[in-house]
Amino acid sequence: MRILLFTGKGGVGKSTLAAATACAAAAAGHRTLVLSTDAAHSLADALAVTATGEPTEVASNLWVQHVDAQERFERSWGEIQGYLLSVLDVAGIDPVAAEELTVIPGAEEVLALLEVRAQARSGEWDVLVVDCAPTAETLRLLALPEALGWYMTRVLPVERRVVKALKPVLSRAAGVPMPEDSVFDAIERLHADLDDVRTVLTGPDTSVRLVLTPEAVVLAEARRAYTFLTLFGYSVDSAVVNRVFPEGGADEWRATWVEAQRQVLGDAADSFAGLDLRTSLYRPSEPVGREELLDLARTVYADTDPLAHGAERVPLEVRPTEGGLVLAMPLPLADRDDVRLARKGDELVVGVGSYRRLLTLPSGVARRRVVGARVHQGELQVRFADTSMDEESP
Repeated sequence: MRILLFTGKGGVGKSTLAAATACAAAAAGHRTLVLSTDAAHSLADALAVTATGEPTEVASNLWVQHVDAQERFERSWGEIQGYLLSVLDVAGIDPVAAEELTVIPGAEEVLALLEVRAQARSGEWDVLVVDCAPTAETLRLLALPEALGWYMTRVLPVERRVVKALKPVLSRAAGVPMPEDSVFDAIERLHADLDDVRTVLTGPDTSVRLVLTPEAVVLAEARRAYTFLTLFGYSVDSAVVNRVFPEGGADEWRATWVEAQRQVLGDAADSFAGLDLRTSLYRPSEPVGREELLDLARTVYADTDPLAHGAERVPLEVRPTEGGLVLAMPLPLADRDDVRLARKGDELVVGVGSYRRLLTLPSGVARRRVVGARVHQGELQVRFADTSMDEESP
């Protein structure tokens, strides 16, 4: 099954291009579901159809769905929220304020990813096209499953044992209800589901496609998204530059825009070298409806398969080198001054900008000490000694 995630800065046309790609896939005979995890839900507008929280068939082989984030939130967070509300009730917090406090910012969008996972695992579709939230929100969502995994494997088991042992004492002393096993079970189920989300979205049949317009500010955000998505192990296979002014025309205003866009397109070609870079001309009218979207897909993908995979990247590998081992991971467009590294036991913490990823080192590497690191040709390379730390001990 092929999964395509479309993301980009708000207003660049990602929903339209996601819908166009889905229409092309359906026209080729693939059972295709296009769904939106973006709270704005523009898919139905682009297709000129009505969408609901369940897959709705709108054309041959084509279904559309607007994920009901609130329903997903209540299903996956309800039991945990119930416990938190009971704690705040004992503390005398106003019920309305308490309900607000028990909703983690962005939680609904995060849990919307569970619907993506459910549809991917259903076996009903050949193609799943996801219209994601704007870039910043998407990056936070896709980083969460791995971050939550660290907490679940290291912190939660300890908390669960402590609460079970001290529950009678803590309940009497603090007067606050301690979480039941069902609350911990709900957290663990949520973690397992989000962990499977990551498995699905980093699988070999899943790709991210960046949508941008030929503007310097938008290109800068797309470049950062490319770096951060790769940092977290997601495969970006192409970028689509949308709303490019066609050449020609005598008026000075248009000629100035064409020249400015030409410069940005050159920068985009340099930035996304190795990716499948596509352009879409600014159309005389907004592409709305299946036929208009099919025409848009033909201009963007030309004679190529819109579902084709782009360049493959090895997310993480260990290579032997003279004097030891090198752990290498792609970090396209990253500058060495933006990258931070820290070693914590068998984990390597890689920070780029405001994002941080914890990598559990393979056992053969974890026993060795770090002797150097560099960012070279779009790749982070961390060098490890040729002997283990145990062998170096006196």
